[in-house]
Amino acid sequence: MTEKLLVDIAGWAAALLILGGYALLTAGKVDAKSPLYQSMNVLGAIGFIINSGYFKAWPSAVLNVIWAGIGIVALVRIASSRRREAAA
Repeated sequence: MTEKLLVDIAGWAAALLILGGYALLTAGKVDAKSPLYQSMNVLGAIGFIINSGYFKAWPSAVLNVIWAGIGIVALVRIASSRRREAAA
């Protein structure tokens, strides 16, 4: 496969992950604090970082770095909360 094709695949996978996560959230199938929802956002953001960085779409790349950061912080907080609950 060519490099551009892999970058395109990363972009489409990112779109599916973020839209899928939002659809699950809107349908009430997941909670915003669920690891699944946050993981979908982080992985989607990483795919968009790859895609937008490759095509030098810097505003989108920066937005998705921040988006991924927010998701990573959420995942750390979820894991920390679960550890505290398990210890209690």
